[in-house]
Amino acid sequence: MFWIKRYLQAAVPLFAILAAVEWFKGSTAPVDYLSALAWALFAAAIFNFTAWRRYRAALDCRVCDDVTSKAKDKKST
Repeated sequence: MFWIKRYLQAAVPLFAILAAVEWFKGSTAPVDYLSALAWALFAAAIFNFTAWRRYRAALDCRVCDDVTSKAKDKKST
């Protein structure tokens, strides 16, 4: 469930950004929005796959550790 949630958290905002770009360009054809959706899903899949691969291989991730430690510090205060 964690990975599905993470995938949606990446895909939905990316789709919103890409759809907004299409709208600002003035192209409102459904094909343009489907293209934005396809690119958002594809990019989110790459993002999630690399994160999952890092997780499975137990690779050290300095950025991930920084985010986790900052979140823990926030909760303790």
